[in-house]
Amino acid sequence: MTKKIQVGLIFGGNSSEYEVSIVSGHNIYKAIDKDKFDVHPIWITNEGYFASEEESFKVLEDPSYQVENPHKVNNISNIIELKNLPEIDVFFPIVHGNLGEDGVLQGLFRLMNKPFVGDDVLAAAATMDKEFTKILAQRVGVPVADWISIKRFEYDDKNNDKLNYEKVAEKLGHDMFVKPSNQGSSVGVNHVTNAEEYAAALEEAFKYDDKVLVEETVPGTEVETAVLGNDKPIVAGVGQITNAKGSFYTYENKYDDNSTSKLQIPAGLPQDIVDTVRENARKVYEITECSGMARIDSMLTPDGKVVLTEVNALPGFTNISMYPKLFEEAGIPYTELITRLIQAGMDRFDHKKTLLHKHD
Repeated sequence: MTKKIQVGLIFGGNSSEYEVSIVSGHNIYKAIDKDKFDVHPIWITNEGYFASEEESFKVLEDPSYQVENPHKVNNISNIIELKNLPEIDVFFPIVHGNLGEDGVLQGLFRLMNKPFVGDDVLAAAATMDKEFTKILAQRVGVPVADWISIKRFEYDDKNNDKLNYEKVAEKLGHDMFVKPSNQGSSVGVNHVTNAEEYAAALEEAFKYDDKVLVEETVPGTEVETAVLGNDKPIVAGVGQITNAKGSFYTYENKYDDNSTSKLQIPAGLPQDIVDTVRENARKVYEITECSGMARIDSMLTPDGKVVLTEVNALPGFTNISMYPKLFEEAGIPYTELITRLIQAGMDRFDHKKTLLHKHD
């Protein structure tokens, strides 16, 4: 009998996207091929510490489950909780947001010398930062929304022109989005059309990050595609999101089963538009050095222009998440998708082992 691969499924985390991560972890645990893999859930609580495997199973069944921190140290340095786990062959992190998809957790896996699913350290950090993603996308000719960035020290200077709505509007127009540079799932994002809304949106965004982006509003409809693999990735088809009039794809719309947003898979778009969305996704995936997986989001303008909005290198795996649905439409069902993601992580690790880290 073939020995099963031991998978450490890490979810939760001290993040604004904690609840999404719990649901994603639950879905992956239910769908994973248990003939090939033994799954060991590893819950990072919302307070930021590792729970035991026993407690981790409980929260997978009941996302509202809580446990008090029995440790003096209120962070993941209580990694001793994992001491009773068997030797983990590969980690599957599904920790959304800060400290999960920004290169931090990936760096820990590298130090542990263990394979893991998803981006390596550099790509995770680069794609988490929306401004760096834009700069890299421009390098390969992929259109992005015009923007300015505001650092914390600039925000603290109340005389800085970047805080003046009318002056910013001269560059970006009066219809803008304000968003933290290093957050996902539309956390801290606000649509603004006047000075009062602009000031409130900046205050909200700076609660989540030390750098905030202000972007021109790109009219149109949201289109997304999904990418799977390492050096020769597979780009799925295109999905389209239709939002209720006057709204945008908020955190609640992305993950609430009662969402007012509608997903259309495949998108009912002309083939040349679909080809552009997919080709742009491939270019961005490669220039950011993504591996394993990513969901690439864009806006399709009324005149047919495809404008990149975001690279989500650790997309959601909830019941209404676009990433697994796009690959299901492409003929790769949920369970097989998980298997391929794990294999991609192990393949990258095997290659890394062939590289020299010191002189012969």
